Amino acid sequence: MMAEPRTLTRKPAGDAGAVGASGVGAPTTLRHRLAERGIDRLLLLLLPALATIIALFLYPMMYGVGLSFQPRSGGIFANYVNFFTDPYQSSTIWKTMRLALPAAVFNVAVSVPIAYRLRGRFRGKRLLTAILVLPVTLGTVLVADGILRYFGPRGWFNRVLMELGLIDEPLRLIYNYWGVMFSLVITGFPFAFLLVLSYMSGIDPTLERAAATLGAGPWQRVRRITLPLLAPGLATTFILSFVLAFSVFPSANLVGEPADETRVMAIAAYQAAFEKYDYTMASTIAVLMGAFELIVIGLVMLWRGRFYAGHTGGKGS
Repeated sequence: MMAEPRTLTRKPAGDAGAVGASGVGAPTTLRHRLAERGIDRLLLLLLPALATIIALFLYPMMYGVGLSFQPRSGGIFANYVNFFTDPYQSSTIWKTMRLALPAAVFNVAVSVPIAYRLRGRFRGKRLLTAILVLPVTLGTVLVADGILRYFGPRGWFNRVLMELGLIDEPLRLIYNYWGVMFSLVITGFPFAFLLVLSYMSGIDPTLERAAATLGAGPWQRVRRITLPLLAPGLATTFILSFVLAFSVFPSANLVGEPADETRVMAIAAYQAAFEKYDYTMASTIAVLMGAFELIVIGLVMLWRGRFYAGHTGGKGS
């Protein structure tokens, strides 16, 4: 008995998308299309932070830039021309750099050897670290008050030097450049120290031990291993310390000479806004402050790229 021939039927094309629960042949979802382009839905969680940055940083910054091009009189660049042609105003650039650059360099340079010694484990490390970062909790005003009492003409520092016969008259260490520099060092060092210590602790100690087994001395290990691996951290620490010192304002007024030697750009912007009520000039000075900070940051990042552009060798990497 012969079997009946089977009739082959073709499934309609419209049913091709309903193939099995395994998803083979199923239409591509929006999530899959985004994933193919490297976009994850979790990135949507960044939207609140992005909105906050736009509302609190980007918009005020762009508003200030636009305001700087709306001077009271003259063309759109009148404020910038007036700033650079007025020696009393343009000199604030050098006065600010003269304070910010040395303070940042000193804080970073002093932090490196101290952090190098404190990266290991020993008794009293936490207490010593707490003492070094204590000025962070004091605040600029309290630090300035301490400087006035300690470095003043009748302060302990001058009295001790005079009692020892090292000086005949008190040294002038406040209400000038040095008063502001002391304040920037006292308030900025703990910040730089904590950053350098964190970067220093992240360097794998086995690298130095391996170099020691190959005959490298202590200075060679520091120069050829520690410092190159620490370069990215030093660049970041210097940038943050410099920006913090560049915007100096309270100490320049409290322990400096705000009318002359320590009339920094922040003071010039404050005077333009709240003494002369020229908010366009104040915005111009603020924009120039950001521009000069970006120039220094760019030079530091260029140095960092040329000095070392590799792996940092951290413990967790």
